[in-house]
Amino acid sequence: AQQPGTPLSDQEYHQFFKFLQITIQASTACHLRELYGCKNSLVQRLDEYENHGVIPPGPICSELPGNPFFHNFCTFSLYRCITKKYFLKV
Repeated sequence: AQQPGTPLSDQEYHQFFKFLQITIQASTACHLRELYGCKNSLVQRLDEYENHGVIPPGPICSELPGNPFFHNFCTFSLYRCITKKYFLKV
């Protein structure tokens, strides 16, 4: 365990910036979704990429307590963006 207040090790910095970069990319994708909507071809390509080439048809179920059901993948993705739970899975 590192002493509080000391800098991260090289390996810890690698993990820190890796997570930060992924979060920035997720945030950018959400910004595109909010600007252009789910019908935009770029947003649809991102959704397809996230789901191995196919955007899942609705309804979408998740393991979220209190929010287990979404009408479609777009609604689910917007929820993730609004709550900043970028890596929440169906």
